Amino acid sequence: MQDYKMPIREQNSNKGTFGKVLNICGSENYVGAAYLSTISSLKVGAGYSALASTRDVIRSVSAILPEAVYINQRDCLKKLNNYNVILIGCGLGLKSSSEAILRQLLKRFPKETTLVMDADALNILSKRQYKLPVGTVITPHPLEASRLLGCSLEEVLQDIESSAKKLSEKYNCITVLKTHRTIICNTDLTTHRNENGNSALAKAGSGDVLAGIIAGLIAQGMECYEAAKLGVYLHSRTGEIASRDLTEYSVLASDLPQYLHKAINELL
Repeated sequence: MQDYKMPIREQNSNKGTFGKVLNICGSENYVGAAYLSTISSLKVGAGYSALASTRDVIRSVSAILPEAVYINQRDCLKKLNNYNVILIGCGLGLKSSSEAILRQLLKRFPKETTLVMDADALNILSKRQYKLPVGTVITPHPLEASRLLGCSLEEVLQDIESSAKKLSEKYNCITVLKTHRTIICNTDLTTHRNENGNSALAKAGSGDVLAGIIAGLIAQGMECYEAAKLGVYLHSRTGEIASRDLTEYSVLASDLPQYLHKAINELL
């Protein structure tokens, strides 16, 4: 098994030591996605996680996650330098306002910050072909990958590793191509295959948890490719552990953050 290691946590530290994540996530129909990414970034160890979303999403999520900080989506682009990692896309929706915020984010993106893109941010990217900041992590499932590559779903599924390499080469990014055995591909086209996980993870919201975990690990200072590998492992191992209690049928995405500590504890 890969020798996974959690980021070191020095005792002489504060919340800033463990990094700040900005989640630009959620919309009217996908309130849960914003909650899942934000709580997951905190549960994996980030010191501070902010959610930038609509007023209704913030009202709903803040009622059950008081540990996060909340920002109106219209104002989130003003202080991008405050964050180590920016995660965009989970439940964002495909409205013109979503496209506008992604466009402006990429235009103003700070050099010392890392971008993680998931879900609808990838769907927008597939139509607009924006240039991504160096070190960006993208987390597509096969259908999103097919849109990004301009090919059929069947072509992606025929060779997952090759598809991941094509994405990393095309966008100069780290790719997490999510399947039963997820492939992580670095910018130099080095690949890693995850061997954990089960069908419990085949549920709506599971990808939002993964994106939040990866963002939270990067916030703590991990190199992006290593954070992606560890994040995928923790996510998949958490699904296995949760299934022992809940079965693969009954694990929900919202259960994963509550079991994440058990997967982490195995590495300590």
